[in-house]
Amino acid sequence: MNIPIYLDYNATTPVAPEVAAAMRPWIEEQFGNPSSSHVYGRRARKAVADARAVVAALVGASAEEIVFTGSATEANNLALLGLAGAAPPHRRHLIVSAVEHPAVMQPALHLRDQGWDLTVLAVDEFGCVVLDDLRAALRSDTALVSVMHANNEVGTIQPVAEIAALARANGSIVHADAAQSAGKVVLDVGELGVDLLTLAGHKFYAPKGIGALYVRRGTPLKPILFGADQEHGLRPGTENVAQIVGFGEAARLARARLPHATQHLATVRDDLHRRLAAAVPGLVLNGHTQHRLPNTLHLSFPGVSGRDLLAAAPDVAASVGSACHSDADAVSGVLAAMGCNAARARGAVRLSVGFPTTAKDVDSAASFLVRAWRAVAP
Repeated sequence: MNIPIYLDYNATTPVAPEVAAAMRPWIEEQFGNPSSSHVYGRRARKAVADARAVVAALVGASAEEIVFTGSATEANNLALLGLAGAAPPHRRHLIVSAVEHPAVMQPALHLRDQGWDLTVLAVDEFGCVVLDDLRAALRSDTALVSVMHANNEVGTIQPVAEIAALARANGSIVHADAAQSAGKVVLDVGELGVDLLTLAGHKFYAPKGIGALYVRRGTPLKPILFGADQEHGLRPGTENVAQIVGFGEAARLARARLPHATQHLATVRDDLHRRLAAAVPGLVLNGHTQHRLPNTLHLSFPGVSGRDLLAAAPDVAASVGSACHSDADAVSGVLAAMGCNAARARGAVRLSVGFPTTAKDVDSAASFLVRAWRAVAP
């Protein structure tokens, strides 16, 4: 059986060889607990500190502002539920966008069930928050505004800096889920103006099971797990040193590649788009044409189901949407929020390229997808 061409880098990325090499000693030899005072513990503690500094540098933060978590989902939960726990009684209003990942939307809905007021901002046809809508939604009791930096399905990049300026002028805390953005575009928490920012290791060539939350110094946050005082008391539990080291190495690689990586990914993505558009009349691009992730190509193929199309193209590994949807047959909530009609949503396929994607991969994948479309289209 041929190995399919992988075009699902938004779902997860392979672990980079440099990352695996950096982790290996901390799996095979260095086993110390960072909380121990002896030499084994000191070595582990230094490794964690070094990784924290590199991850911080990737987003323009200080090392003490980075909290390691077990995933981006945990980081998002810590951001929303932790802020809610620290919010004063007169601030019980939360704003999120309609295209948030479930790791943000579900904690927001949980807070609503706990008595918080929740406003879900609509988006335009590109999946972008309308600033005037946010301005109208902000209230004196708005504690938090959470809008993702880039959408995991269509790739649209939100105007986070403008969102943050409006929210902070209102005295509200700002969170952005940047799980899909790190390593693909330059992120700077100072320029974005956010108070909280989520990162996911496995989206930029680190292993699964490691994430981080940037917490701007002075931002009120309560822990949502309870135990010892690791991670500034916000995330108890013995640190996963090997994963943290891998995360740090991935951040180092990402920082060294940027901003060249952005152009490389966009070139590969656009080549794939050109080849498909030339052969598939009526192909539609979903998401913003310019303000989107450089690696993400979300397309609607006419007259077919995206699921049937991919089933007919077994030599391409891609998806019809987020890997995190609980109901694989449901119409994407992101496309619904964007106002896509049923036929367009039905034919949607997400193609996301990565650094290993070659020109040959693009050529072959385009041929496989075109052949599959011709086979299943009426």
